[in-house]
Amino acid sequence: MNITAKTKICMVIGDPIEHSLSPQMHNAGYEALGIDDQFVYVAAHVDVKNIEDFIKGIRAMNILGVSCTIPHKVAVIAFLDEVEDIAQKIGAVNTIVNENGKLIGYNTDWLGVLLPLEAKINLENKTVALIGAGGAARAVAYAVTCRGAKLTIYNRTHEKAQKLAKEFGGTSYPIEEIEHVKHADIIINTTSVGLHDAHETIVPKKYLSKNQIIFDAVYGSETQLLKDAKEQGAHIINGIEMLLNQGFAQFKLFTGFDAPAIAMRKVLK
Repeated sequence: MNITAKTKICMVIGDPIEHSLSPQMHNAGYEALGIDDQFVYVAAHVDVKNIEDFIKGIRAMNILGVSCTIPHKVAVIAFLDEVEDIAQKIGAVNTIVNENGKLIGYNTDWLGVLLPLEAKINLENKTVALIGAGGAARAVAYAVTCRGAKLTIYNRTHEKAQKLAKEFGGTSYPIEEIEHVKHADIIINTTSVGLHDAHETIVPKKYLSKNQIIFDAVYGSETQLLKDAKEQGAHIINGIEMLLNQGFAQFKLFTGFDAPAIAMRKVLK
C-alpha cells in the first residue's frame, strides 16, 4: 500500500461486518493495477439506526465509494441524491458512488447472482426457489426473472415473501413449507443462516437432489447447505462467486478501471 493524503477512501458497511472479505478483494485489485496510491478500501461496522448519520459522514469526509451489505441495502436509499434505474427496480442499493458531492446508488448484486448462474444454466423457464426477502433477495428476484425464470420465495415472515413475489411476478410460501424446494431447478439462499453457525442450514438435506443447482449467498468457508448439496450430487455455487462478480462491477464504478479479476479472485481463493 502506498497511502498518502491524496488517496481516496472506499469502504464496506454492514452489521455484522467482521467477516467481510471485500477489503482484501478490492485492495488486491488496486495493488495489481498499481493504483494503491490512489485508492484504499476499508470496512466499518454501522448500526442501521445510525445510517443517516453515516451518509452525512460520507459527504463530510468526501468518501469516494461505499459497498452496502446486510442490513443497509434498503435503508440507505432514503438518504441518497439519486438511484439508478436497475437499483430502483430492485429496490435495494449495494453500491454508493460519490460524484463530486452527489451520492448515487447502484446495485451490482444482481450481476453477482446472474453471471455465476448463467455460466451453468440457461435460466429461461427454470424454476427458482429463493429463500429470504431482504435486499439481497430483491437482487436475486430481479436477476432471475429478467431472464425468464419462474420464481418462488420462502421467508420466515410470509408477508414479506408475498410482497416480493407480487413485485416480481412469482409465488410464495412460509418457511415452514420449505419442502416444496425439492421441486425447484435452482435453490438460492439469501438469508444469513450459515454465517454465524457453520453447521446450521435453512434447507434439510433430504430436499436436495443431484438435478439441482444450490447457490448460497453466504460466503467464506463452505456452508452446511453447500456440503449437503454436494453430498446429494447437486451442482453448487459458493457465495464467493456472488461477492466476486458484484465486486468486479463495483470496482469499475469506484475507480473507472476494469477489475483485475484474476488478482481479486486469487486473494479470496
